[in-house]
Amino acid sequence: MAYFENVDKIVFEGADSTNPLAFKFYNPEEMVAGKSMEEILRFGVAYWHTMTMDGSDPFGSGNMLRPWDRFSGMDLAKARVEAAFEFFEKLNVPFFCFHDVDVAPEGSSLAETYQNLDTIIVMIKEYMNTSKTKLLWNTANMFTHPRFVHGAATAVNADVYAYAAAKVKKGLEIAKDLGAENYVFWGGREGYETLLNTDMKLEQDNLGRFFHMAVDYAKEIGFTGQFLIEPKPKEPTKHQYDFDVATGLAFLQNYDLQDHFKFNIEANHATLAGHTFEHELRVARINGMLGSVDANQGDPLLGWDTDEFPTDLYAATLAMYEILQNGGLGKGGLNFDAKVRRGSFEAEDLFHAHIAGMDSFAAGLKTAQKLLEDRVLEDFIETRYNSFGSGIGKEIVDNNTDFHKLEEYALGLGEIKNDSGRTEQLKATINQYLLTVLAE
Repeated sequence: MAYFENVDKIVFEGADSTNPLAFKFYNPEEMVAGKSMEEILRFGVAYWHTMTMDGSDPFGSGNMLRPWDRFSGMDLAKARVEAAFEFFEKLNVPFFCFHDVDVAPEGSSLAETYQNLDTIIVMIKEYMNTSKTKLLWNTANMFTHPRFVHGAATAVNADVYAYAAAKVKKGLEIAKDLGAENYVFWGGREGYETLLNTDMKLEQDNLGRFFHMAVDYAKEIGFTGQFLIEPKPKEPTKHQYDFDVATGLAFLQNYDLQDHFKFNIEANHATLAGHTFEHELRVARINGMLGSVDANQGDPLLGWDTDEFPTDLYAATLAMYEILQNGGLGKGGLNFDAKVRRGSFEAEDLFHAHIAGMDSFAAGLKTAQKLLEDRVLEDFIETRYNSFGSGIGKEIVDNNTDFHKLEEYALGLGEIKNDSGRTEQLKATINQYLLTVLAE
């Protein structure tokens, strides 16, 4: 049966199109720097926000109108799979992502939960056999159920730790079965509310052990997908151990895991950590750890994770600038971990939201590529740091000096002259490039 009867396949119609159900800038076949937009952007749909979210919030019950919600239990899970692949096909996306509980309901026991998952995974696999849409990544939800009140891999209860391990074991088996390109760890409750009752060292040691066991089991079953950690500083705990990329990198290095993991970076999580999206992307990139992206944005007027669809063209441009300098996202992609607003409750709004996000990153891609081709920022930065290309600067970079030599050099200096950083000029230039792309 059709769940989106009023929507045809979304196609590229160009910037002059007045059709709200058409791409204005995202042309999957358009070539950018030798690759198609589809190859570079690798868009993915988040199953949880698209297929399971009902619009509920702390002040109101669910209000989303979803044609599959007339079902319940396993019938609902099966209907969502049918609706999901209709959505993927009409949106023409190459990837999707899910948590285990997104696709199948938990049973009264772990064994029953496994049975539910097995039933739905067989169905998903059948749809994938005839679909272009593949699995970007899957993960285990270890934060919603009350058993995870004190964490999962950092739980105070060894029984909960074992239960979490079983869920990840099953998740890795599913990832291998469905050909997932990645497996994500988001530590929803891997953190603390207060240090007054927390053994931080034990919790972090146990988390390191958990990750090593996951690496070992992936090797055992032959799963070759990339492991990803998704940083977030807070929510639902007050302080989470994967605060940001820098904190996560230090953790991985401390527990000798840096060769097995990269980062899945979410824009809204970056801003919650007090960073820009491009900052987190760059920290990951310059350390060889940029793996994938959860594409969304936050609201600067609100202090929580609003998971809005990305429409900020400036932010999308700077994000794509980092991704292109990274040589792309490899096995990763741009997954829309974003939800429609509560007031956008009709099923058709799911298409409008994804079109907006895909067009935004397409415009950002083209703008970033032009900036790189013209070396707008590279030439400016190279000139700005040219004092380290010769003389005393080159000796510093080459490790051919010490404090004695530097003091001797400094004593012979006259007035030191600095040049302007031209911040406003560079921002205006980016605006100029962006507007030029939009006008093409």
